[in-house]
Formats: sequence, structure tokens, C-alpha cells
Amino acid sequence: MRVSLFATCLGDQFYADACADAVRLLRHLGAEVDVPAGQTCCGQPAYNAGRRVDAQAMARHTSKVLDGSDYVVLPSGSCAGMIRCFYPELLVGDGARAHALAQRTFELSQFVVEVLGVQRLGDGLSGSTVGYHHSCHALRELGVREAPLELLAGCGAAVVDWPAAEECCGFGGLFSAKLPEVSAAMADRKLDTLPEVDFVTSTDGGCLMQLSGRAGKRGRGPVFRHLASALWQGVQGGVRA
Repeated sequence: MRVSLFATCLGDQFYADACADAVRLLRHLGAEVDVPAGQTCCGQPAYNAGRRVDAQAMARHTSKVLDGSDYVVLPSGSCAGMIRCFYPELLVGDGARAHALAQRTFELSQFVVEVLGVQRLGDGLSGSTVGYHHSCHALRELGVREAPLELLAGCGAAVVDWPAAEECCGFGGLFSAKLPEVSAAMADRKLDTLPEVDFVTSTDGGCLMQLSGRAGKRGRGPVFRHLASALWQGVQGGVRA
């Protein structure tokens, strides 16, 4: 099985360890993984800003870069949602390629559970209490709800009941820049309802940046870790020599 990892902009710049852990996890599960040269932005910021021509150019470039793999996996529900839900609409002149790419593109936990059929990875998170944030794009565009929870539990973690787990963190890309006061209030609401946990995780780096940044501003809060890194720890603790 040939899998291409699409690192995403935030992954490349802020969560390089999570990208590496995603590759390690996929290879551990038997996939042949590459990280195609030439990948850039998926085009979502341009698309959300109404710059359709720019978004089309980036989508066209990305679709060509990712040709040839059996699957495309992203450590991001947001960018995976862009490819799956909006590339077919943007690339109307290259519909066959766009639809084919959309059908073989998955967020990491979704791929592990739905394509590879794996729910248990190891016991490296045994004894850990975890707060899981459902990012808007992963949950509402891709329908990813149970897969990350199953994998965390399959690593021995106890995922706590968090009343605001499915509420928006307030990041929203351009939204947080244009309406910072509202954005901060939304993050505060989530953090105020968070039970005591060992760490908070999510599929999306943008959400983790938003919540960890706000927690740092408030001077309190748990550790924040990308789901890919949390799952790889789960594997490492479960591997026996």
C-alpha cells in the first residue's frame, strides 16, 4: 500500500514532529509512505478569503503533486476536508483527477480505522487522562468522530467527558484574525469547561495552536499534543522487544 503524506502548512512550520510521527505510525502499520516533494498549501486560506483563482491554482498544483499514490493521508482534518469536499468543485476542468484524489484522501485517524481496520495500537498511554477536541472540519466536513477516540482508548488512554469537546475552538483561520475578541472568548469557553487531564489532543494543529496559545496567555492549562504524536506514543509503549 503506497501512502503519500501531505504535511500541510501548519504541520510543516509548527508540528514537524507530528508529521514525522504520522509517518512512523503508518510505516509501523505496514504502509509504504512517501512525502512528495513540491507540496505546498492546499489552498484553503485563499478559498476562505474568496480568492478563488488562487485557490484553484494551488488545488491544481496539489492534485498533480499527489498523483500516483494509493492513498493520501493528512495529520489534519481541516486540509483533508478541503481536498475531499472542495477540490471537485474548484477543479471543474479536471474533474476526474479531483474526484479520484478526494476519494483516496483521509485524515490520519480516519485512515487507520476505516481503511486499515485498526483500533488498537499499543498500551503506551495507559493511565493517561485525555481531553479530545473535535475540530470543526474533521467532525462536520469529514464526519470523523469515533475514530480518534477509539484509537486513544486502544492505546490505554481514558478520554474524559468534556462538555465543550465538539464546540469550535475559535480559530477558524481568518476568523481568529478578523474577530480576535470573539475568537478568544470561544477558546476561553472551551478551556473553562475542560476537566483536569494529562493532555489535550486533536487532529488539527490550528486548533491546538489556538487553545494552547490562549491557555498560555491565561497562565494555566494542560499540555497540548497533536493526535499523531499521542498515537505514536501509544504504539511505542505497546511494542515488545
